Amino acid sequence: MSITSADPSGRDHRPALLAVLDAVDRAPGAAALRARSYALLGVAAGTRLLDVGCGGGLAVAEAGALGAFAAGVDRDEEMIAAARGRHPGHAFAVADATALPYEDGAWDAYRADKVLHELPDPGAALAEAHRVLAPGGRAVITGQDWDAFVLDAEDGLLTRTIVHARADQVPGPRVVRRFRGLLLDHGFGEVTVEVTTAVLTDARWLPLATGLAEAAVRAGAVSSGQAAAWTADQAERAAANRFFLAVPVFTASGTRSR
Repeated sequence: MSITSADPSGRDHRPALLAVLDAVDRAPGAAALRARSYALLGVAAGTRLLDVGCGGGLAVAEAGALGAFAAGVDRDEEMIAAARGRHPGHAFAVADATALPYEDGAWDAYRADKVLHELPDPGAALAEAHRVLAPGGRAVITGQDWDAFVLDAEDGLLTRTIVHARADQVPGPRVVRRFRGLLLDHGFGEVTVEVTTAVLTDARWLPLATGLAEAAVRAGAVSSGQAAAWTADQAERAAANRFFLAVPVFTASGTRSR
């Protein structure tokens, strides 16, 4: 799973974002969630798989190891450069999810993980998914609900304010709730939705919580003093092995109508 997004401050976050994505790829349950997406896509020898928003290219490499002809696209040039450096045997290209540089029906499988919440028009991405998939092709989209983070904290009301304030800085914080409808609206059938919950209790995940508070301060939703007190509470919990952050992650799949 991931709880990453663009930095609302406008700073160049790409090197840090890649490091966070790498950490998330190693988070509890992340490998199983990726494997589930490959199973839902029916990845096998010869499957033509496109990974949209591929980041550092891990999923492309894993699908390739299963025998697929896998390629990745990302709108960030530095992400694509990193992917090419890490996985030179695979194809990567700079492209936007809403304007893919491929012919109609070019792919058997379409995968977009942690992508749709970044888009002002996620429906346009699903329309592109339908276009580039061959009839009977499969699509799998995955993401977290930014407005449903669960944290153990002393001040529940302040926690809700912080979570909601951070969510409101994401283009589509609750788009996962629309996954089923978006797939149906854009020509997909056999649509299913699954949810898993990432439970993070290790102290190394504390920066994810403190990042929520920092974003809430930038948004003007809480004061710096409130954020400092809330962050101190989280730090104490982490030091005492009592940190708790749970994030629901939704995986929706569908088949391109013939």
